[in-house]
Amino acid sequence: MSHPRPLTTTWTTLDRHTARVAVDGDLDYDTADRLLREVVDRLPQLRDLHVDLSALGFCDSYGLSVLLMVRRHVDASSAVLHLDNRPTSLERLLTVTNTLQHLTGDRVVAHQQTPEP
Repeated sequence: MSHPRPLTTTWTTLDRHTARVAVDGDLDYDTADRLLREVVDRLPQLRDLHVDLSALGFCDSYGLSVLLMVRRHVDASSAVLHLDNRPTSLERLLTVTNTLQHLTGDRVVAHQQTPEP
């Protein structure tokens, strides 16, 4: 069994309205709230948020819940969420829980209603 890895985040501002956060470590019950707080604090000035997950270790159900909360906050602020460089383990978790399209699909398409015939 591997040891838990603490979560670190590194923020980069790409332009006035675009930020990138590199997530390194485990996104779990003990660490995920930090990511949510940081995202919520920065959202008012963002139009695009890129979350680089290439160094993500483990993601448990609470980490997934926080990713869903991040998506909700990003949508509410009319920004766009990009989950970049998703590791295979996260891709599998999103697929099994049927949240892949919700978290990675186009914000407009995800909320579009089907017209009645």
